[in-house]
Amino acid sequence: MSALNSLGLGIRRILRRNGDNVEQVLTQRPLHRVLAFTGNSIDDVVNSPLAKNQVLGYYRLYRQIERRSEIRELEGQWNG
Repeated sequence: MSALNSLGLGIRRILRRNGDNVEQVLTQRPLHRVLAFTGNSIDDVVNSPLAKNQVLGYYRLYRQIERRSEIRELEGQWNG
């Protein structure tokens, strides 16, 4: 049995220090957030090119901010 473990074929066991930790996951819906911010509905976006461009601009801005914050966080982990 020890020969299998030395080859990496054994059963891996994940050790938990605190088994009662609860992880909460929040789903993010960026399009819904942008629509709520602009006050438009999906019907407004489909029927009006002005509303479509407004929502598209805010959505792109949202994604750019998210990317930059992720990059900054990763750089902080890398350097810290």
